[in-house]
Amino acid sequence: MCLGSWRIQLLSEGQLEALFRRLNLAHTRRVYKEVAAHAERESWSYRDFLALLLAEEVAHRKQTRLQRFTRKAHFPFFKTIDEFDFSLQSGLRQPLFAAYLGPDFVTEGRSLILYGKEGRGKTHLAVAIGYRAIQNGFETRCATAAELIEDLSNASKRGQLQEALLTYTRPHVLVIDEIGYLSYGPDAANVLFHVVNHRHLKKRPMIFTTNKPLNEWGKVLHDEDLAAAILDRILERGRFIELNGASGRTRHLKLDEVWSAAADRARISGKSVPEFSEPTGCEFGCRQRLAGVYSGPAASPANVNPFV
Repeated sequence: MCLGSWRIQLLSEGQLEALFRRLNLAHTRRVYKEVAAHAERESWSYRDFLALLLAEEVAHRKQTRLQRFTRKAHFPFFKTIDEFDFSLQSGLRQPLFAAYLGPDFVTEGRSLILYGKEGRGKTHLAVAIGYRAIQNGFETRCATAAELIEDLSNASKRGQLQEALLTYTRPHVLVIDEIGYLSYGPDAANVLFHVVNHRHLKKRPMIFTTNKPLNEWGKVLHDEDLAAAILDRILERGRFIELNGASGRTRHLKLDEVWSAAADRARISGKSVPEFSEPTGCEFGCRQRLAGVYSGPAASPANVNPFV
């Protein structure tokens, strides 16, 4: 088109609004008046004015997409990698996770198993990696192992397994939380294998959290052979990371010191210590001071649980 043939056509605000709607420029429609006024005051060129409008629209769409994908991920809570306290995990360093925070984690189809006792930050790290994938432009889905297995087991009974599998095979990143925390039905290994095998073939990343060592997954899933096949596929392009250290939830109670002292007494006396001993005497007073769980005139070992 020859620029000389253009004619200036004055458009009413209503006509501009209609054009913005037709082009799906919702954010531009809301801000263009303010930007135009600023451009006039600052004597911007037409190019600078257009550049800012486009940048505003792109930034808004990116933020909207981020919020939408975060809601669709079904995270149990929202955490980022910057919020993780690496000081609680002496054997863990943030640079170790650099490979799981960039887009290559998704495009190369890497996977990760985070293993450790309760309160070590496994789910926090899994959510943080999943959210970073969303920030990098990918879609993430998070579910507990119990939810996934029950959902697919019920779908299988209805003859709808293939349709239900799409929930867990379609997203770029899948987080499966709490393997081994609850008991599962007899077909647990079967339905989980369907998910893992499909994602493995498509090179789509998976993140697992578990409190069970890998050699116990067969018992947890009721099938040693399928559990071995599942782990084989996860770890082909994956990594196993163990989280030690104190529990992030109860570190303020300093229970490790109490339990360590109890273990030392058991070694000296030769007597076994029950797993959940009743607090009495000095031990009760020590736990009160450590935990700060009770204050009042009627304190007694009989009516106070020092682990609350």
